[in-house]
Amino acid sequence: MKTLARLAVCACLLVAAGGGLSAQEAAAPPAGQPEDKTPTSYDMKAQAALDLQQMQQKFTSLAQAIPQEKYSWRPDPESRSIAEMFLHTAGAGFGFPKMADIAAPAGFDGKGFDKTTTDKTKIIEWLNKSFTHSIAAANSITNADYAKLVPKLGPGANQGDVIYLLVVHQHEQLGIAIAYARSIGVVPPWTADALKKSKSN
Repeated sequence: MKTLARLAVCACLLVAAGGGLSAQEAAAPPAGQPEDKTPTSYDMKAQAALDLQQMQQKFTSLAQAIPQEKYSWRPDPESRSIAEMFLHTAGAGFGFPKMADIAAPAGFDGKGFDKTTTDKTKIIEWLNKSFTHSIAAANSITNADYAKLVPKLGPGANQGDVIYLLVVHQHEQLGIAIAYARSIGVVPPWTADALKKSKSN
């Protein structure tokens, strides 16, 4: 778990330092393979917003399912607590859009944000605010501007890369959140619902 977190941090640092590849560069065909010139049919903007909406539902339902007394639990002394993990996720929803010059809402201060509270109700509020903000950010960028360059992130990096990194990061955090929940005996609500349906059929 810690290894995954470190890899995510390294990836973000590489992009911020200008060493990251843009999506276009990473998708370049291998030598000798012809370039794909067919029209683009995948709507990244709509898919990113949908992914973020679905993750909002899962994060908030999982946060609700975890008892308040478990919010200080952590798998080991070097890892984030459950509260810190959820707040880290919420902070990312404000932080990544800032790379595309989409300002975080008033009242958010990223410095030490993941240690600001252990209150379950407040954390769920922050998760909802964060996902609402990041979904709006994904939708606020025009389709054309998804290809707009963001030079401070490195050669060839664009606004689409920012949204892509946000979605990838939040999916990774969801996996960590599920592992945390399972470790304390909490079954993710959507899994519990699926099991109930399968038993009733």
